[in-house]
Amino acid sequence: MIQIAEVFHPNDRSLWTLVKQCGVKHVVGGFGLQPIEGADPERQPWSYMSLLRIKTAYNDAGFELAVIENRPPMERIKLGLPGRDEEIEVVKELIRNMGRLGIPVWCYEFMPIVRVVRTSATIPARGGALVTGYDHELMADAPLTAYGTYTDEQIWENLKYFLEQVVPVAEEYNVKLAAHPDDPPLSPLRGMARVLRSIENYQKLIDLVPSPVNGVALCQGNFTLMTDDLPAAIRHFGSQEKIFFVHFRDVRGTPEKFVETFHDEGKTDMLACMRAYREVGYAGVCRPDHVPTMEGDDEGTPGYTKIGRLFAIGYIKGLREAVYRD
Repeated sequence: MIQIAEVFHPNDRSLWTLVKQCGVKHVVGGFGLQPIEGADPERQPWSYMSLLRIKTAYNDAGFELAVIENRPPMERIKLGLPGRDEEIEVVKELIRNMGRLGIPVWCYEFMPIVRVVRTSATIPARGGALVTGYDHELMADAPLTAYGTYTDEQIWENLKYFLEQVVPVAEEYNVKLAAHPDDPPLSPLRGMARVLRSIENYQKLIDLVPSPVNGVALCQGNFTLMTDDLPAAIRHFGSQEKIFFVHFRDVRGTPEKFVETFHDEGKTDMLACMRAYREVGYAGVCRPDHVPTMEGDDEGTPGYTKIGRLFAIGYIKGLREAVYRD
């Protein structure tokens, strides 16, 4: 059965109390992996001892750490610049320590320089809730980054090099590599090619370095912008046992212009998606993502406020009960 998780910092006791009251037992790691200048290797955030303390903090609070969704610096890797091998060594060390500690999934992304982009975080939604959105017309005159332009071919080459280096380590330590899609799934943005933007390109990723640990973070909000039949995409990748992690969310619109939505009012048949996860036997975790900011909500990061998350957890639990009760 699919498991419901939430993402939060190991010290965020108010949120973990709320999600525990909702019956959530799994957590997606919400902590930084930025290097500490001049620190002893034992104190770097990807070290065994650092990850051990984080895992035990979650465990002591009653949660199982199922996924790490944070990443150390990887821009040199993505752009193929000098120093990428040093960055890859840090990734390898992270994976080794995850394996030693029994943390099964690392969710990475390969968006060079320009990562998740939204052009507004204050779009009025149902009942006055606020949601984020994207309008590609507003990005038409956005300047190139300091790194100029990169083509699909360059990014694919750098991604292949990266996977060839880290997949053998992930295989040895039994850690699954879940690739998060480009958000939005458009290319280029500010001159930067973004290759994880279509169903076909995800299959290319899987075939690029074939391995049981090379797979997909199926962020539904992005995948539903790639296809008119998201349940079919779930069955496509799930039948290959390539879905390692799920962001359960929805949008309304097109890749060029969309808004985030409540889970029950987007473009996707969420019940059909849940049925597809059951059909393919997916037993990993899903977590709500990019929720609306509701009345009385805290002033946290848009998409990650508390009340919206609780609504999402309840909705997903209802879908799961409807689908799995038999």
